[in-house]
Amino acid sequence: MSPSPRRSAPIVLLSGFEPFGGDAFNPSWEIASRLDGWKVGADGAAMREGAGAALAIARSVLLPCVFHQALEVLDAAIARHRPSVVIGLGLAASRRDISVERVAINIDDARIPDNAGCQPIDQPIVAGAPCAYWSALPIKSIVAAMQAAGIAASVSQSAGTFVCNHVFFGLAHRLAGAAARPSSGGTTPVRSGFIHVPWPSDVAGAGPMTVGLAGGTAEAGAMDLPTMVAAIRIAVWTTLTAGASDLPLPGGALD
Repeated sequence: MSPSPRRSAPIVLLSGFEPFGGDAFNPSWEIASRLDGWKVGADGAAMREGAGAALAIARSVLLPCVFHQALEVLDAAIARHRPSVVIGLGLAASRRDISVERVAINIDDARIPDNAGCQPIDQPIVAGAPCAYWSALPIKSIVAAMQAAGIAASVSQSAGTFVCNHVFFGLAHRLAGAAARPSSGGTTPVRSGFIHVPWPSDVAGAGPMTVGLAGGTAEAGAMDLPTMVAAIRIAVWTTLTAGASDLPLPGGALD
């Protein structure tokens, strides 16, 4: 009897954006690209060769900071990799911690043009779609795990109205539609969500004062890039191991 074929590990797809708004660097892509090919071990660390089956393998995709085109590129990556988890990463330069997004809203309202010069104002991302989608990630478990590791993190109540939210909503809408269609393979629904990262403190030009960012200025972040990479490793591992429920912890805001 011939041996049964070895099943490949599930794929976690991480997306990051190209620079935008006059910046020469985008930490979201730097993080995603550094994790491409990461074999996730049972403890969240990288697998050693010959150490057994990985929980998952990370793959990354670079998205253009362009409305609609970003979703087309992400769609193609999802079709190619058939991931079990998709986590979008984006830059929120004015924030000081890792922001795990709770909700995507069905609106484009761009304060600045995207990289193709488009600046939609008060336009639905998908006409006739729901007003919003919740993240399918265990957001509070992720935040708690990051905080336990000494990394500043919080639940965010708004992903903005620029290309990050556009991708977050469009991704959730596509996956909701896929889940509603009959599946011949009986596959588990894909878990997806979005995480914003701050401007890194260790990037050339980001000093202790302020730096020019995406059409404005913001204080340089207090978190370095390796810490952000570690935070996203935690987010991936927590998503893979947390199960269907989330921790009942406070994560709201008063303003």
